[in-house]
Amino acid sequence: MATIAFIGLGNMGGPMAANLVKAGRTVRGVDLNPDHLARAAEAGVHPAASLAEAVTGADAVVTMLPAGPQVRAVYAGVAGVFAHARAGTLLIDCSTVDVGTTRDVAAAAADKGLAMVDAPVSGGVGGAQAGTLTFMVGGEQEAFGRAEPILEALGKRIVHTGASGAGQAAKVCNNMMLGIQMMSVAEAFALADRLGLDRQTLFDVASAASGQCWSLTTYCPVPGPVPTSPANRGYAPGFTAAMMLKDLKLAQAAAEETGVETAAGALAAGAFGRMCDRGMAELDFSAIFEMISRKH
Repeated sequence: MATIAFIGLGNMGGPMAANLVKAGRTVRGVDLNPDHLARAAEAGVHPAASLAEAVTGADAVVTMLPAGPQVRAVYAGVAGVFAHARAGTLLIDCSTVDVGTTRDVAAAAADKGLAMVDAPVSGGVGGAQAGTLTFMVGGEQEAFGRAEPILEALGKRIVHTGASGAGQAAKVCNNMMLGIQMMSVAEAFALADRLGLDRQTLFDVASAASGQCWSLTTYCPVPGPVPTSPANRGYAPGFTAAMMLKDLKLAQAAAEETGVETAAGALAAGAFGRMCDRGMAELDFSAIFEMISRKH
């Protein structure tokens, strides 16, 4: 596929579009923020004056949008993707949204002769920049096969999770686990501090014991034990608290809809909600340690 329309060039979409350029694709970019467009242009993306200009004649459309309403509007709106994409165009939505929105938009795409996959990502801004994202892809096998070569320019792991919406389901389940785990690790370090236990000692013990998890060994929420973690950069975000809260809310909505009890997920959503309410929304989500450690 020679030409790709990329809609949404923010902190995640901008680096992803740049990596497609590096992979030899012609990329037409669209974003409401002129600064985002300018940065993308510096990376070789061709700024489009409108969505119609970007999508018309493109072989594929990739979107990275904030939430479900924006996904519906961009694809199915009066001047949206469906109105301008030619039959057979591949649509790849990398946004993280509710499963219902994904399935509705994918069904509408199929009615118009368009192939669509949902491909939410894991890996944060750092992964987007480095081209090491993980993609959880829902959709028909044929559409996945067409999307895979594009996604390979953006990530290291591309997993076909099942039918339409399965990518979103995998993303919210994974990030619910991540939020719970980070909260538990942060609480453990806060308790260790109060008990006079050295942070490095706790890390050395837990990282080789039953408390081991990614939130500890790769993304430790306290400065020191893992030099590459955001805790050592003033919690500059790879994945903000606001983004974590969004995903936890999606998980809670899905749990309520399906009748699944997710008590730990609800506690994590409440904690990250308080974190955002306290002005920490744009810090990395691992900064929840800062909130917990100052709680009492």
